[in-house]
Amino acid sequence: MLILSRRDVVELLTLETCIDAVERAFGLHAQQRTFGPRVLGLPTEDGGFHIKIAGLRGERNYFAAKTNGNFPNNPPRFGLPTIQGTVVLADATNGTPLAVMDSGSITMLRTAAATAVAAKYLARSDSHTATVVGCGVQGEIQLAAIKTVLPLRRVLMIDTDHARAEDAASRATTRLGLRAEAAKDLRAALRESDVCVTCTPSRRAYVMAGDIPPGTFIGAVGADSEGKQE
Repeated sequence: MLILSRRDVVELLTLETCIDAVERAFGLHAQQRTFGPRVLGLPTEDGGFHIKIAGLRGERNYFAAKTNGNFPNNPPRFGLPTIQGTVVLADATNGTPLAVMDSGSITMLRTAAATAVAAKYLARSDSHTATVVGCGVQGEIQLAAIKTVLPLRRVLMIDTDHARAEDAASRATTRLGLRAEAAKDLRAALRESDVCVTCTPSRRAYVMAGDIPPGTFIGAVGADSEGKQE
């Protein structure tokens, strides 16, 4: 049985490979070759836990269970990642455990890959300007993923911490070759954007229908459980 740490996963799993795997998984799901119950969520005072279980029927049958803790205040309070947990992979034909893996790195890549696959098929193919709301690790990897499937040239980074948005914009220029800037006016940014991705834990809607130009692709990544709104 493999045991893969966060470092192992980062070294082995590229964003491009993950996007390809997620796209194939969506196709298998459409063919009803996947199975699994609804997500189990357990909120706590400072965050919460998600337990996700799924399986795949194919040339080889797989079962996976992911237990994630999501605690947004971890970085400033404890110097720890927001998301921590494990993924257990097993052979669904005989139950043999195959791997135990760090879930934080897998979750970051898979979440970004899912948005990229959606953008590939639902965004306009000539989309060149994006707005990213929420400039944490997930916001930055979302941008990198979308850039692999769309001809992005410019990005507007928005965060309640403007300094963090400025830092993220600088990295987007250096690492992705984009014209990037930190913005403060979301409504104005939306008017200039073909794509908007939100990566926040908000429980109050802030992207309003009247502010979204026709044809804009919206990826509401942070609104991943009951009570959340972006």
